[in-house]
Amino acid sequence: MTLASKAPTTLIRTMVFALLSAIFLAGSLALAPAALAEDGTEQTELESNLVVSGTLIADGVKLSGVSVRVVGADIDETVESDSNGKWEVAVPLKADYTISLDLSTLPSGVELVDAAGSELNVKESDWLTSTSTRNFRFVGAAVETTSLTDQILQRLVAGLIFGALLALASVGLSLIFGTTGLSNFAHGEAVTLGGITAWVAGTIYGMPFPVVILIGLAVGALSGFLQNRFLWTPLRNRGTKIVQMMIVSIGLSIVIRYIYLFFIDGTTKSYTGGLSGVIAIGPIRLTQGSMLTFFMAIGVLLLFALFLTRTRVGRATRAVSDNISLAEASGIDSGKIIQIVWILGSALAALGGILLALYRQVSWAMGFEILLLIFAAVTLGGLGSAYGALLGSFIVGILVELSALVLPADLKYASALFLMILVLIFRPQGVLGTKQRVG
Repeated sequence: MTLASKAPTTLIRTMVFALLSAIFLAGSLALAPAALAEDGTEQTELESNLVVSGTLIADGVKLSGVSVRVVGADIDETVESDSNGKWEVAVPLKADYTISLDLSTLPSGVELVDAAGSELNVKESDWLTSTSTRNFRFVGAAVETTSLTDQILQRLVAGLIFGALLALASVGLSLIFGTTGLSNFAHGEAVTLGGITAWVAGTIYGMPFPVVILIGLAVGALSGFLQNRFLWTPLRNRGTKIVQMMIVSIGLSIVIRYIYLFFIDGTTKSYTGGLSGVIAIGPIRLTQGSMLTFFMAIGVLLLFALFLTRTRVGRATRAVSDNISLAEASGIDSGKIIQIVWILGSALAALGGILLALYRQVSWAMGFEILLLIFAAVTLGGLGSAYGALLGSFIVGILVELSALVLPADLKYASALFLMILVLIFRPQGVLGTKQRVG
């Protein structure tokens, strides 16, 4: 069969894969009667566990009956402080909010330190736990402040958690690159698929968290199998060059991302897994979901490391990643190994998406938003090195969170990308990578 005659077959397979993805998402959403009202609009009876709160104290006196207004993310609510000076408003999303104080309700003689301080803001990036606290400063007020050391500790822990989530996606991407040479720009959509699966199974259908994990792993593994079977394997058999395959992955990423947008719209979704309680460890405050996210990610990464080092398939995977020609000469079926890598890599990315949904929120572009960070982690650790990707992920996660102390929230991701540029200039093989002769 000539290359020209194979082209229509490959195109048909690609269209079948895209159609199967669309049917799966459509079926998941269409079979959710509990989440949709009869008029087709999404119900909103799910209670939120997110709270904006504060305490009003002036000269040691707790101010009660003072009106505080919270506006943002489709909410506009005014509450009064209680007898202990405390106030709180439940909000639907981890988003931007404006908190304003009604000065006319302040007791006589109580004034703000700065008249302009009657309005405070909460940014989306400020949500490290399920509670965001803001306190107004009054003349002589005894308002607790967070020391720089406590902020660094909180950000360091947040960086470790975020790094563990990045590692789940980065390790799979690194192995795919090592075995195929492909920089898969659609890998972020596997992360999004995991997050959407968690929202559909956990929030809409109300399934318990362990069941959500199993479903997410199965869906991620299936997506990796279908991609490799119907798209990447035919392209490799045709001798398609790596640059062309990379361009295909960019196009596939765009197609899948907008399929997500079509079915779940552009609003952010909430998934807590029933783990919304807050745990305080000294100055560090974490939700139960954040702690479970970290320990589960670390556990899975350790199991995957044992798989690579202690199992026959794992050693064969490393052999193909190191030198595919030598591995084939040793009797290893590289095609089967590549298929296993795609399944495992996509499953790990989907698991990362589930835990990221638990740690933050679900959106149609959640994987795309961290895609460059994943690439930065893989590049920093060393292209094709699973352990390098693991190390690079933790470095990137910590750097991103700590940089938020000195950089605006919108620029904190830029620090990781700047580090990637430096690595490419001074050590292009990465921290754990090895130099290779070109030409």
